Amino acid sequence: MKKEIIEVDEKLGIKRVTTVDERFYIREQTDKKTGLPYFEYVPSVTWICESYPRGIAFFKWLANHGWDEAMALRDAAGDKGSKTHFAVTALMDGREVRMEDKFLNPSIGRDEELQLGEWLNIMSFYNWYNKENPNVRAREFPIWGDGYAGMVDMLCQFKDVWYVIDFKTSQYIWPSHELQLSAYRHEVKQKMPDKDIRMGILQLGYKRNKRGWKFTEVEDKYEQFLAAKTIWQNEHGNEHPRQIEYPLSLKLDLPEQELETEQENERN
Repeated sequence: MKKEIIEVDEKLGIKRVTTVDERFYIREQTDKKTGLPYFEYVPSVTWICESYPRGIAFFKWLANHGWDEAMALRDAAGDKGSKTHFAVTALMDGREVRMEDKFLNPSIGRDEELQLGEWLNIMSFYNWYNKENPNVRAREFPIWGDGYAGMVDMLCQFKDVWYVIDFKTSQYIWPSHELQLSAYRHEVKQKMPDKDIRMGILQLGYKRNKRGWKFTEVEDKYEQFLAAKTIWQNEHGNEHPRQIEYPLSLKLDLPEQELETEQENERN
């Protein structure tokens, strides 16, 4: 149970704050009237998208596993996806990635070796990249919209067509995935209005074909994302990252008599 604070863009001064059930992006701004600095907080795109109705398929999956098991599976899949993302980013940076390399597991807060399933995910990205040969123009970069922010996995170009691509290790594409990409594309389009920008989800470690990956082009659903943002606003209001501090350890202040009795028992 940790609060994770990561600087995602040093130049723009953007930080990401993640706790168990919320994620914010923060940047320092200057008040136009007073000239004084202040911190602007906005929720992440992924957190907003969780407010969108999940559909019958999700509830069937939840019913099959039960709440506790489903949450454990979700957290494990999240760790697997995070390590896959870190390794894929290393590949796009030109680094050699080996199976024994270690990458951050967010749940435990330290690096750990890749597991077989994660290595298969990375191999599937490697195979997709070598087959499609995308012209990668940017990777792992932040977007900051009107009351939301997030991180884009990849912006690449195939001839005259540009794609905002999100990597997923899930075997399914949920509606929230499409809304997430739509929010990213909207902000990229604001900076590149003259470009033909499309969206695609690249599923890594895909088990339903021999290639091990699946690329799906999705339609723009920015209006639905704004609807989810309205629901999020109704549920969470103007929340900021929680300033609650928890103790790092606990110890009972037992009476001295009990402690003496325990010591006598140990001697006997």
